[in-house]
Amino acid sequence: MKIGQVITETKVFTQAEFDAFAQLSRDDNPIHVDAAFAARTRFGRTVAHGMLLYSTICGVLSRHFPGAVQLEQQFMFPAPTFAEERMEIRLQVEEKSAKRVLVMTQILNEAGKLTCDGACVLAYG
Repeated sequence: MKIGQVITETKVFTQAEFDAFAQLSRDDNPIHVDAAFAARTRFGRTVAHGMLLYSTICGVLSRHFPGAVQLEQQFMFPAPTFAEERMEIRLQVEEKSAKRVLVMTQILNEAGKLTCDGACVLAYG
């Protein structure tokens, strides 16, 4: 991978994935799994777990940087991710050395609004 190279993938999260992640992670906060509860929040419907988004980014990283190990990561979730929205996962190689790479990571919704923004440092080789 070269500095400046951009990798994009698309994903549509489902409520079934929110539910499965809640069961696996034991994070059953009703904002993620209870439509009636979530309808009464500022979001109006269930939202993805932040760590589900992060896990999805990890999957994209592992496909494009096989064998790499994450040394650092930082993420912010400036807007919600809803089920049944087409999301774009975007990674950009920012810096690279012989053994490390800095990758900027983003997830954007159909309207182009940022729902996950971050960076990670990978070690490889």
